[in-house]
Amino acid sequence: MALTEDTGWRGRAGSFAPKDVPNEKEHRMGTVAIDITVSLDGFATGPNAGMDGALGIGGEPLHDWVHDRRTDVDAAILDRADTASGALLMGRHTFDVVDGPKGWSDEPGPPVFVVTSNPPTSTRLGDRFRFVGDLEDALTRAKAAAGDKDVMVMGGAHLCRQYLYAGLVDEVRLHVAPIVLGDGTPLFERTTMTPIGLVQQDVTVTPAATHITYRVNG
Repeated sequence: MALTEDTGWRGRAGSFAPKDVPNEKEHRMGTVAIDITVSLDGFATGPNAGMDGALGIGGEPLHDWVHDRRTDVDAAILDRADTASGALLMGRHTFDVVDGPKGWSDEPGPPVFVVTSNPPTSTRLGDRFRFVGDLEDALTRAKAAAGDKDVMVMGGAHLCRQYLYAGLVDEVRLHVAPIVLGDGTPLFERTTMTPIGLVQQDVTVTPAATHITYRVNG
């Protein structure tokens, strides 16, 4: 989720002792969940996102809730997802960012399955990455690695919607930042597929994000 320098896989600079946070809703372990931050108009990054600017032009405020404006409530949301996650899924572009020189630190974390037909010859962060060419095969391997814990689809936006549109997701967790970007990488695109029904499970509001959890209906 957080792709900035010297942070771990959840963008945490250290441990937290959150207080005065909402009670956690009942959570079913073994969930396959999309977990991604978007702008109010649905963009996961600003325009021209890349290695030199993971969140694109003007996209830095998307992750204020993880960094500069993080509250105890935001920290609790990060920690709950951290504790519940047993494996991560990401696309090749997201891998290039997090494994790059301005990406994640070497803080330990769950195994990461990168969905790509073009695996790199080496990785900066060692062997925690597994490269898989097929969407469903990657998910099968991630579930096996996660055991009773969750599998988190953390990005990019293209991979998130691929899993959702394929009917492979149980839960959608959106962190909606209070910004209208106007352009960038959209989480969703036009499609002729049958609409996907969602059931709202939880909404938590903090100054830098509205955190919404949906169960996928059916």
